[in-house]
Amino acid sequence: MHHDHATAPSPRALREEVFTDLLTEAREGAARRERERELPVDLVRRLTAAGFGTAHVPAAAGGEGAPLETLFERLVRLARADCNVAHVFRGHLAFVEKQYFEPDPAVRERWWRRVLDGQLVGNAVSESSDTSDLSTVLTETPDGLRLDGRKFYTTGSIYADWIDTSAAFGDVSVQVFVPTSAPGVQVADDWKGFGQRLTGSGTTTFTQVPVQREHVRTIDPDDDAQTYMLGFFQLVLLAVAAGVAHAALDDTVEFVRGRRRIFGYAGQVAPREHHLVQAVVGRLSSSASAARGLVLSCARTLDGALTAHLADAEGAAEGLRHAQLEVFRAQQVVLPLVVDATAELFEVGGASAVDAERGLDRHWRNARTIASHNPAVHRCRAIGDFELNGTATRRYLPAG
Repeated sequence: MHHDHATAPSPRALREEVFTDLLTEAREGAARRERERELPVDLVRRLTAAGFGTAHVPAAAGGEGAPLETLFERLVRLARADCNVAHVFRGHLAFVEKQYFEPDPAVRERWWRRVLDGQLVGNAVSESSDTSDLSTVLTETPDGLRLDGRKFYTTGSIYADWIDTSAAFGDVSVQVFVPTSAPGVQVADDWKGFGQRLTGSGTTTFTQVPVQREHVRTIDPDDDAQTYMLGFFQLVLLAVAAGVAHAALDDTVEFVRGRRRIFGYAGQVAPREHHLVQAVVGRLSSSASAARGLVLSCARTLDGALTAHLADAEGAAEGLRHAQLEVFRAQQVVLPLVVDATAELFEVGGASAVDAERGLDRHWRNARTIASHNPAVHRCRAIGDFELNGTATRRYLPAG
């Protein structure tokens, strides 16, 4: 199988005019939805139906066959409109990627067909415990396989048709695919984070859930798929963060243009003409642009590494490790850049910039929440260990 970047649009290609309309709708309701904790179920469904989640399914399998750079460019644009909606797709997009590493072509095609038919996949990997041991278990019963356990941070699962989860099966770690409609599956919107409130990152509970044998895969912590997937999962978060920076820029510009005076100045001094306000907006614009550029550069690197892996090229495994490292390096730059920029935007408007109705604070809260999702400080050390001692980065971490 080759990595098919077809030029001719397939029936599943996302049409630009449809995407633009959905982005406009997403942006218009974003601040209000967050205030009222209104899950954007309809918007997620319509984006799925339009083909947002199938850009990287190969054209040979009926997908769009777009390059990863196109997928991530759209992801940044979606996050610019509503970063919650973009984040919802994290598990789904990763699930599409995982199929590239499925050795059985029939299984791979079957899952791609499901997502092409409009089915959405959610993610449920992380657990709230003192260790990284899996307390979710898959057991053999007289009635077949059964899944029991509880997952936290199950991003996107409340919107999804399938949940991609992990469990202990005896002494082996396995990946398990469960329909959200299966008996014993319960997804709660109980995420308590101060940002990314509408990602459905709550608790999913499995109680004696029947599992089909064909929906179980062994997780090998040392295989190439884990190297690639760790980089991919993280890059989705960085794309969402880059979108947040652009959204903050949009809202800040809109806010400044509508103001008539600056605090501390007599009479009317148009803020848009003031050199300090211009400097703050200039820094915000630069941060957003730099974050986006780094994300797209990493997308090209991941794509090249995947292409080499699929072609069984010499040095392919090394290429996957390099791509993962590039994403981890970008993580060290993009996250603090966006978090700092979204904090500084308040310098443009005095007390009126902190008006809760306006919601400018949500950009910092969302950026800070995204930045907390994966251990950037651990990865910074791992990058240094690699540079100094040639130590390979850890291959497998729970993907939540």
